[in-house]
Amino acid sequence: MNSPGRPPLLSLDDALAQLLATAAPLGRAEQVPTMEADGRVLAQDVVSELQVPAHDNSAMDGYAIRCADVMALCTALTVSQRIAAGGGAEALTLGTAARIFTGAVVPAGADAVVMQEDCTAVAAPDGQGTASQVIVNQPPTPGQNIRRAGEDVSRDAVVLSRGQRLGPAELGLAASIGMASLSVARRPRVALFSTGDELVMPGTRAPQDMQPGAIYNSNRFFLSALLRRMGAEVTDLGIVPDKLDATVAALRDAAAHHDLILTSGGVSVGEEDHIKPAVQALGQLDLWQIAIKPGKPFAHGRIHTTARSEPPVLSPVEGVEGLTPASACSAGTEFCHFIGLPGNPVSSFVTFLLLVRPFLQALQGQSPSTAFATPVRADFAWPKADRRREFLRVRRNAAGGLDLFPNQSSGVLTSAVWGDGVVDNPSGQTIAPGDTVQFLSFADLLS
Repeated sequence: MNSPGRPPLLSLDDALAQLLATAAPLGRAEQVPTMEADGRVLAQDVVSELQVPAHDNSAMDGYAIRCADVMALCTALTVSQRIAAGGGAEALTLGTAARIFTGAVVPAGADAVVMQEDCTAVAAPDGQGTASQVIVNQPPTPGQNIRRAGEDVSRDAVVLSRGQRLGPAELGLAASIGMASLSVARRPRVALFSTGDELVMPGTRAPQDMQPGAIYNSNRFFLSALLRRMGAEVTDLGIVPDKLDATVAALRDAAAHHDLILTSGGVSVGEEDHIKPAVQALGQLDLWQIAIKPGKPFAHGRIHTTARSEPPVLSPVEGVEGLTPASACSAGTEFCHFIGLPGNPVSSFVTFLLLVRPFLQALQGQSPSTAFATPVRADFAWPKADRRREFLRVRRNAAGGLDLFPNQSSGVLTSAVWGDGVVDNPSGQTIAPGDTVQFLSFADLLS
């Protein structure tokens, strides 16, 4: 239940729609070598100036022949020429065959290639060089083992579209039409920091020296990796103390040079959670808390970066002494996006995949992709329904069903390593063994 006077939590679908409505493409492009463009998003269509293949070519090592010359089994033909890949070919004369290799140009007059395993070569009299004759043991059919000119790419075709994220296959296709470089969207510049006096960086303090309540900062590591996987340039600003002035200063400084600030922790409603008033002091908060589990304390807003002629007059924000809300964004006001993730690691991990991932895609001009749920059998029970939409960590088993990680706490990051996806469970829904549930694969959400 929501507290009296507090608006209902926003649904995940509404939150995503609201988030994406603000995610205009950054609109800046750069030219990069094709060899270095893996993971980048195309800023313009790639149009082929040639056809691929350029000529009819052989799909096999064998013999190019004219089908009309081989009407019966074991027909013998004189070998008139040898054609290797990368070389030219003379027209095939009647009653002859051409020794040909994979990728070589099919000579004019030939209408089939017979693979060498279906032929018997007759050695030249001196026992050296190309066979003087070949016996074709199987009558061919027209077009057999010939790759036609333009069957892969036709001239003037759009082979890769603007907004498409490039992978290994796309890079190969671009290279196949001679593209040495590609125009791609500039990477979003993302400032990343965590809040929390309890956080300790691995390597700075040995486990046996950790103070009571101290924890290692795991979120910083997986969020940085996720951001880079999504094509972002990451500035790691480390850990910001649980102080309002420190949070304001970190946000203000980061906003001046980044497209997005991503934080972890400090977005709940406790006295030590300073993100909300700090964002309101420097800009505006558009989204606060969503009806999912894990991941309720998720925030989105913007930090103004337009220079002021005078420092703002500061007065209380929601009972926090020393700050005042900034005015709403006006037309032409520059801003930096802000997204605040929950501090619990699983909550942070899940909300990144569900919300930050499509947001970053949109910033780069890519159509935000939705991970399509797959109906799978549940081999577990979930007898207690929750009022919020749940994302339960599971993994496929050898029987084709799903097993549930026994501890679904938002602080148990082991569940995300053990599992290979989540069950998207609607609010108010229990699950019994044998029920069909909606499975979202981590592999899809991470691609």
